[in-house]
Amino acid sequence: MQNFRKILFVSHGTVDESDGLMQALSVARVSGATLTIVVVCPHLPEGFTDYEGAYKDGLIARAGQSLKKSRELLSIDEGQVAAEIEVDAGDTPAERIIQRVLKEDYDLVVKNVEGRTHRKGFKAMDMELLRKCPCPVWLSRRIEHPREEVQVVVAVDPEDEQPSAYDLGIRLLRLSRALADSCSGTLHVVSCWDYDVDEYLRHNYPINISDEELDRALEKAGANHRGKLDALIHAAGIEGPMEVHHAIARPDSFIPLLIEEKQLDILVMGTVARTGIPGFIMGNTAENILQRITCSLLALKPSDYTSPVKA
Repeated sequence: MQNFRKILFVSHGTVDESDGLMQALSVARVSGATLTIVVVCPHLPEGFTDYEGAYKDGLIARAGQSLKKSRELLSIDEGQVAAEIEVDAGDTPAERIIQRVLKEDYDLVVKNVEGRTHRKGFKAMDMELLRKCPCPVWLSRRIEHPREEVQVVVAVDPEDEQPSAYDLGIRLLRLSRALADSCSGTLHVVSCWDYDVDEYLRHNYPINISDEELDRALEKAGANHRGKLDALIHAAGIEGPMEVHHAIARPDSFIPLLIEEKQLDILVMGTVARTGIPGFIMGNTAENILQRITCSLLALKPSDYTSPVKA
């Protein structure tokens, strides 16, 4: 597992958050990290300051109940994973979380998805963390499978040879491999590729090119992409059981369908970089994928990424 040292779990303190806390505790145990639970909430309205102490104590107590339940379900005691609970009241909760990450050097943020856990996509606060948080972000949905059956899938782009994108691909593969090893042991690797020339020349453009020639060109393009994918996997130095899903398809259609068909539990992917296919950037293909998945998400950014949020 990546050397996570400090994990920040984002809580709202109003509902049972044991699903996400179990995922945070599991990662902390495997990586030997400390865990801080921060309850983000609005300030009390003017005139209610006398209740501030009870307000914060109640939020801490609710978060503590979820933590206790999660520890019991996983058999993780305080000696295995140290954890503390804090309250952070104010506006713009995502920005405050990112500022805390920058000031206190957290290297993983974990939180339950906003709203119903089985709904597709992510809501505003989650999307802001995905776009702007400099460290990896784990957005948790309920995982029904026992740990030894949890399935991990990673999306990578072998064709982006920019140093930061190549480094991100290596990090994605290594982290997802370690995560899969701590669960079912099988890692699913997905990489989609496209060949627009085939569509234009075969069906639209009025020139005389045989289907045989186009088939050969298509096969060559696919083999070239697969060769780069295999080389990236080799460069990552990962081993163990792997299922590679190499598809000529739109990733924002293929990846959600693959997750649903295979009942995959955790998607590991990059954001704010080309990862999966050319053009895989937040605001385009990546956001389309994010709005169609119903599994947990672990999102990484390039190592040279700088958050627009200032500490």
